[in-house]
Amino acid sequence: MAKRTKHSVIPIYLAGAVWLVFGLFFSLYRPGDYVLCAVVSAAVFILGKAIFPDKQYQLPGEEDQEARKKAEAAHAAREQAQKDREERERREKEEEARRKRQAQTTGNPEIDKLILERDRALSEMRRLNDSIEDETISAQIDHLEEVTRQIIDQVIQEPKKLPQIRRFLNYFLPTTLKILNAYDRMDAVGISGENIDATKAKVEAMMGTIVQAFDKQLDALFGAEAMDISTDITVMENLLAQEGLSGPERPKTSGEGTTLEL
Repeated sequence: MAKRTKHSVIPIYLAGAVWLVFGLFFSLYRPGDYVLCAVVSAAVFILGKAIFPDKQYQLPGEEDQEARKKAEAAHAAREQAQKDREERERREKEEEARRKRQAQTTGNPEIDKLILERDRALSEMRRLNDSIEDETISAQIDHLEEVTRQIIDQVIQEPKKLPQIRRFLNYFLPTTLKILNAYDRMDAVGISGENIDATKAKVEAMMGTIVQAFDKQLDALFGAEAMDISTDITVMENLLAQEGLSGPERPKTSGEGTTLEL
């Protein structure tokens, strides 16, 4: 527990009493009289301090509060150190990945540039996700990160699809990151205000639309493939029907060969 000192006032009263006695029963006309009175009052004050010393007492709970504050500060320092360590490790991994990408190119400058753009966008999304505390926004960023990866990976595998995602790369993706960065900055301020609250509300309302747009962009990349498969299915259905290999079984009639059972 913390110790506090309570100073005794009795010595002060005794010293004051000396001046009172001198004023009532002795003369205080000459400077020497004042000096004598001051010496006597000082001696009485010192004697009073010896007889009535200051007292020390303890306040319950103060030491506990101080210890708790120190523990909280130490815990916060450990958490910050852990965050700094994780951030440093993340940056080191990203730098290592960047060096590997630079050493290994596809031979197609556009695709190499696309790979760098993908990695930058995904890294920024991960940073924003770690920084933004809102669980709904965080889950949406998780989804956007995965869909963005799939969109760009599809084009990396099939470079002929690159024109299909030009607007996505040049506008939708960077604008989404810009919006999320603005939300992150305002959220980090930690205060409520008319402009901050209104902007954050707009971003939160817009995120659902952005998620749907990213999903549609990924789905659109499979449009031609889906059409080809649909055509193949239609042709196969027609051929199977012509050969009598589809639909319900027909009973054999005289003159017909053996019916193939599927």
